[in-house]
Amino acid sequence: MKTGLFAAAFALALTAVLMPLPAAAKQLSIPDYFVDQAKLPFDALPGTATTRLWGVHKNAGYRIEVPANWNGELVVYAHGFRGDGAELTVSNPSIRRYLIDHGYAWAASSYSKNRYDVRAGVQDTHAVTTLFNGLVGKPSRTYLMGHSMGGHITGSTIEQFPKAYDGALPMCGVMGDVELFDFFLSYNLVAESAAGIDATYPDPDFQTTVRPELVAALGPSYPFVLNDAGQTVKQAVEYLTGGERPTFDVAFVSWAVFLLQFGDDDGTLSGLLPGNVSTNEGVFYQLDGDPAHSGEEMALNQSVLRVAADPQARNSRGLANVPKITGDIPVPVISMHTIGDLFVPFSMEQIYAREVAAHGKSDMLVSRAIRDVGHCAFTLAEQQQAFADLVRWVETGARPAGDDILDPATVAQPDFGCQFTSEDRGFLPPCP
Repeated sequence: MKTGLFAAAFALALTAVLMPLPAAAKQLSIPDYFVDQAKLPFDALPGTATTRLWGVHKNAGYRIEVPANWNGELVVYAHGFRGDGAELTVSNPSIRRYLIDHGYAWAASSYSKNRYDVRAGVQDTHAVTTLFNGLVGKPSRTYLMGHSMGGHITGSTIEQFPKAYDGALPMCGVMGDVELFDFFLSYNLVAESAAGIDATYPDPDFQTTVRPELVAALGPSYPFVLNDAGQTVKQAVEYLTGGERPTFDVAFVSWAVFLLQFGDDDGTLSGLLPGNVSTNEGVFYQLDGDPAHSGEEMALNQSVLRVAADPQARNSRGLANVPKITGDIPVPVISMHTIGDLFVPFSMEQIYAREVAAHGKSDMLVSRAIRDVGHCAFTLAEQQQAFADLVRWVETGARPAGDDILDPATVAQPDFGCQFTSEDRGFLPPCP
C-alpha cells in the first residue's frame, strides 16, 4: 500500500475531516526511525499526584504513569497508525483521566517502527508491558486497549501472549486484519465495473486519469446525487461493510469519495510484504439482503476484475507479515465500533465475532455498536463505560451486555446502536 495515501487517510479519518484527498503521493523510502526524547516527558493532570516515567526501550519510546493511590493494576495502550514518517511518538490513553482517577497505572509505547507494521506494534506493546514489571512492579491485573491499528495490535497481542493480559478493549479496530485491504480493493473494482470502466490492478494512472472519470460516471454529483451505476456502488458497499443499518446513508456520503484514494495501491503495504496482500477472489458482491443471487448481482460479479493475493503476503503464521487475528481469544474482550465507519468498516467486528464463534468462544466476546459515522468517533463516556464493564467482567465473571451484530434483522433495526451510544450525534437521526 502506498504509505503517503495511507498515512493521510488515517490522519484525516482520526480528525473526522471527511473530505477528498489530493492525488496520490509518491512512496517514500523506508526511513531510519528515531525518538525525540525531549518530547517524551509529560505533566501530571491537574489535581492528580502521579509518578511519571519515560524513556527509550528496545528502540521504542515509552511513557508510564502510576497514581499515588495505585490499585495495583495496569492498562497498556496501543496507539493507531502513525503514517510513514521517521519520528516515533507516544500517545497517552484517551481515558487517561478516568484511569488515574480510579487508581490504574498505564503504559504506552511508540513502537519501534511506523507504517502499518503490526508485528512491531505487538512486540513493542508486550515489551513495554514487561518493562513496567521491572520498573514499577508486577501488577495484579493487566488490561490491553487500543484504537484502529492499535485494535489490530490488541487482538493479535492477546493471542500471541495469552498469559500476559487479563482483559482487552479493542476500539474501532482492524479486527478483520488483511480483510480490510480486501475491502479497499473491492470498493474500487466494483466502482469501476459499475461505471463501465475497464479496470487494471495495480493502476498507476488511477488518480490522474481513472478517478475523475469514475466520479463523473457514478452520478451528476457523486456521492450526493447518484445515477444507476452510483446506486449499484452504494448498495454493494452497504453489504460489504456490515449490511443494512441505520446511519449508512450519511456514512456513504461521508466516505465514498475518500475511499477512492486507494485505487492505485499495489497491496504491498509499503514494502512490508513480499507481494500483494489484497484479493477479491471468491467474493460475491450482494446488492440486497436476499442471499439468492439476482440477475443484476450475477452481472456485476461477472464483470468485476478478480485479483489474486500473493500467498506469502497473507502468511498467517505467528507474527509474519500482517499478523492474523484468529479469534481464539484467551481473555474477556469488549470490542466496540461505530456502525457508520467505512474506512475501517463495521464489518471488521462481524468478521471478528464469526472467528471467535468458530473457536467456540463467543461467551468471551462482547461486541458494542455506536451510532456515528466517524472512525474512532467515540465519546469519552462510551469508552469509559466499556472499560469499566470489562473490569467488572474480569473481576466478577459476570459477562456484560452487548449488541447482536451478526443478526441482519437486528442490525437493520432503526434503534440499532442506541444501547451503548451515550449521546445523539447532531448530524444523525436521534435514537428512537
